[in-house]
Amino acid sequence: MPADHRLLGDGDRAQPYLLLGDKYARAVKVCAQAQPVMFPLADAASVPALLAAVDGVVLTGSPSNVHPRHFGEPLAEPALPLDEARDEVTLAVVRAALGMGVPLLGICRGFQEINVALGGSLHQRVHALPGHLDHREPAQVPLAEQYAPRHTVTVQPDSLLARLAGGAPELRVNSLHGQGIRRLAPGLRAVAHAPDGLIEAVEFEEARAFALAVQWHPEWRCWEDPVASGLWRAFGDAVRQRRARRVNAIEHGATLPRE
Repeated sequence: MPADHRLLGDGDRAQPYLLLGDKYARAVKVCAQAQPVMFPLADAASVPALLAAVDGVVLTGSPSNVHPRHFGEPLAEPALPLDEARDEVTLAVVRAALGMGVPLLGICRGFQEINVALGGSLHQRVHALPGHLDHREPAQVPLAEQYAPRHTVTVQPDSLLARLAGGAPELRVNSLHGQGIRRLAPGLRAVAHAPDGLIEAVEFEEARAFALAVQWHPEWRCWEDPVASGLWRAFGDAVRQRRARRVNAIEHGATLPRE
């Protein structure tokens, strides 16, 4: 699970912190029944070795955005929060995880990171696009209201997401993002859309393991939502399958394939 890089404190007393949101770690622990792990101060060069030591990747949401230089655009809004140290690691993680067959789940920023890492681009301000919804969360309201369902998404019937949702053609999801997919990356398939046409979930055309990313936040109280619970359970099952293969390989003096 990636670290967010933040300055906490006032003025010249602000100090750097490496953070992981409780709700993401708790979803892994409770709903996927796996142990969350974070590698503080990892860099892109260390990613393959670090992935060889774990059994899955969750790319979390974050208040920050992927820097648009990664998809060839200038920054549209200087006030947008960025985290280039996270970008360096997570974009490398996406490519390495897919190459190594490590189960991968992307959420919100993580969903966007996957698209950018594979050659796609983002709308930097979805709310400013004609004909589009404002997908940002309402400000100054309780968290339970911010994370409440805001709109529907239509689900492709032949997708992994549809199977995890029990075949439901539509889902009601929360919405807490300002950016979204503009150009879909090669190798990705859009499997859910918002009413305004914005892509809300993607799958991978040639994934070697569980690989799914969603724009909404299924980590929020995942134990209360059957679809979110099913998504995390499927990810956890894939993690345990990889662990079994990894342990077996270690016991027999072999190694799992690397990118």
